[in-house]
Amino acid sequence: MITSAALLSGCVSTQMGRIGADDGSDPCRAQVVALDSTGDFFGEDIIRGAAVGALGGAALGALIAAASGGNSRNIAAGAGIGALAGGLTGAAAGYYSARQRQASDQASLNMAIANDLSLENAQLDRTQLAFNQLMDCRFGTAQRIRTAYRNGQMTRPQAEAQLANQRALAQRDVQLAQSINGRITSRGDQFDVAIENVAPGTKQQVQAGARVSAPQPLQARAAVPLKLRPDAASPEVAQVSPRESVTVTPAGGGFALVETSAGVRGYAPASAFPEVRNTAARVQPAANDNDVRSLAATNIARRDNFTESVSNAQRLAQGQGFELAAS
Repeated sequence: MITSAALLSGCVSTQMGRIGADDGSDPCRAQVVALDSTGDFFGEDIIRGAAVGALGGAALGALIAAASGGNSRNIAAGAGIGALAGGLTGAAAGYYSARQRQASDQASLNMAIANDLSLENAQLDRTQLAFNQLMDCRFGTAQRIRTAYRNGQMTRPQAEAQLANQRALAQRDVQLAQSINGRITSRGDQFDVAIENVAPGTKQQVQAGARVSAPQPLQARAAVPLKLRPDAASPEVAQVSPRESVTVTPAGGGFALVETSAGVRGYAPASAFPEVRNTAARVQPAANDNDVRSLAATNIARRDNFTESVSNAQRLAQGQGFELAAS
C-alpha cells in the first residue's frame, strides 16, 4: 500500500509545472492551456486500475514466496515482484474486470463498454483538435517570422532568435502531447483487453484497413510547399525544391505525405505527385454510435492518428520546422 501511494503521489503535477507560468510573451498560450486541460481526462481511471492490480499482485507474490519456503526477505522480494507484475496486469485488465463485475449479462457489458468508448472517442477528438490548433499556431508563428524577415521587417539575428524561441516552445508542447499520449496509450491498453473480449479481431481489422501503399521514391517536378497537416489552411513547414528526391505516400483527402532526404515530413496536394494519385490510401473505419465493434475500431484509429501527429510534430520541432528558410 505504501509503495502504491508513493507511485500515485509521483504522478501528481500542477499545470504550472507542466506548461510553466504565463509571462505574456507566448502567442500560443491559450492553445497550450487548452491542450493541457484535455489531458486531465486521461489520467483518471487507469491509475485506480494499476493500484488495485499492484496490491493484488503484491499479495500473490508474497504467497508464492511463502509457499516455496522462502524466508521473510524472499517473501518481501516476492511481494515486490508481484506488485510490479500485478500493476502491469491490473492496468491492462482492471477496466474489463470491473465492467464484468458490474454487468448483469453480455448485452449490458457490451453497452457499458460502448458508452465508455463513445466518451473516450469524444475526448480524443477534443485532444486532437487542441493539439492541431496549438501546432497550427506554433508553426504559423514561425511562418510569419520568416515572412517578416523576407519583407525586411526584422534583421536576420532577430528572426533567428525568435524562431529559436518558437522551436523551444514547440519542443515543450510536444513533450506535453507525449505525456498526454502516454496516458491515452495506458487507457488504450485497458480498452484493448475489453475490445478483444467483446469484439475479437477488431484491432487486427483496423490495422489491416490502415495499410497504405509503400512510400514511393520520386523527384519533385516543381517547388512544392509542405503543410503541417493534410489541410490547405494548415501552416507551411517546409518546401520541396524542383528535382529534389523525396518519398511520397498517399494520405487520403487529396493529399500525400512527403518526406525529404533530410527527414522533414509534411503534406502536399496529391496532384503535385500524379504518379501516386491513383494508389490506395489509408482507410478510416466508419463510426456507429450503437455498435461496440465500430466504436472500438474508431477508438483504435483515433489513438493511432494522435500518436502519428505527435511524432510528426516532434520531427519538425527537432529538424527544419523552425529554420529561417522553410525548405
